Amino acid sequence: MSKLKLGFVGLGIMGAPMAGHLVAAGHEVFINTRSKIPDELSDSAAIPCSSPAEVASKADIIITMVPDTPDVEKVLFGENGISSGLSKGKIVVDMSSISPIATKEFAQKINALGCEYLDAPVSGGQLGAKGATLTIMVGGSDATFAKVKPVFELMGKNITLVGANGAGQITKVANQIIVALNIEAVAEALVFASKAGADPSKVREALMGGFASSKILEVHGERMIKRTFDPGFRIELHQKDLNLALSSARALGVSLPNTATAQELLNSCSAHGGKAWDHSAMVRALEKMANFEIGQKV
Repeated sequence: MSKLKLGFVGLGIMGAPMAGHLVAAGHEVFINTRSKIPDELSDSAAIPCSSPAEVASKADIIITMVPDTPDVEKVLFGENGISSGLSKGKIVVDMSSISPIATKEFAQKINALGCEYLDAPVSGGQLGAKGATLTIMVGGSDATFAKVKPVFELMGKNITLVGANGAGQITKVANQIIVALNIEAVAEALVFASKAGADPSKVREALMGGFASSKILEVHGERMIKRTFDPGFRIELHQKDLNLALSSARALGVSLPNTATAQELLNSCSAHGGKAWDHSAMVRALEKMANFEIGQKV
């Protein structure tokens, strides 16, 4: 791949390693974030910019990776936002997880400036971001996807063009429903098994060889047992994603009863000071209801 001029706005626990892979590949990478630039990037060849607008003026492909829909809107269209630094022919790629409806509106506004837009949310968490193994779900045109795919391949492994703008975000919402319900199922199973007197580590080991095996059981089941709840993926971010699922479902006339239950368990964790815990800590809400913690002696 020839050397590209890339921009990256949003350098949190996901964005920083993702941008780092682009720098490591030898591209010219212009960066901006609302807080301090992480050391691993400030000590690299990445080029700091004073605003998202400056990033957009210098890069040909501009990637955003920020927490929520209002953050994306501000970065794109706020004062000194990306839109004010764009010129015709550039590509904006939003890799945040936000509202599919807002995404379609943002895409139309960027298209009106003579630029292309992809929504490309990711799954895989901090480990996937660091290991460049993210799953990337893309909405946009075939031609724009083809141009950006080599950049995606520096950050992820399973890269799929799902459909037009908004389809990537719809897929991410579906992903977050599945992840939340799997975390809830693993948490229930391990709380049950542990309170019934079985060794949760051995139970998990046994289940990993059967039909109940999953990535959630492998990674988050271990977190539950070892009590390692540093994020990861913060509960408050999964709450945001499930809010998108439930609000979209209401608009569509679709019932998501178990998604609503998972959201209430996350809400309970947040109420107990856990909004910054890893989402595997959903188990703590179930433990409170059982008055029993995994690994506790019966």
